Amino acid sequence: MKTVKQLLNTKSVQIFSITEQSSVLDALKVMMEKNISSLLVMDEGSLKGIFTERDYARKIILHGKSSAETSVQEVMTANPITVSTSDTIEFCMGIMTDKHIRHLPVMENDQLHGMVSIGDLVKFIIEDQKQTISQLESYITS
Repeated sequence: MKTVKQLLNTKSVQIFSITEQSSVLDALKVMMEKNISSLLVMDEGSLKGIFTERDYARKIILHGKSSAETSVQEVMTANPITVSTSDTIEFCMGIMTDKHIRHLPVMENDQLHGMVSIGDLVKFIIEDQKQTISQLESYITS
């Protein structure tokens, strides 16, 4: 079974984060600039939460709050579900499906190693299946 570590080895591991005190507007600006849909919320190297477009839509817009005046801490998802580098891709897909989430921070020994999205998992699975099909075709024709 393929692991999160193998997936992380296939992608650039850029981690974008903000602090709890950042305004939601500042978080949205970073997300727009980086073309991402979530940010990790960090404090002195420690993972405190995650802020996503879904948090913005459900906790700011629908409640009529001001993005400029609301801190990320007020609307982030605190203590997010995390996975380790040894967890399988199937395990991650199960968590995302069961919990209706799209991003999983990857932690190992209280150290942040990256983040995987549902898109990362799907792309990885597709590439792995293409490789398997190619190997099977090669085996059949030899």
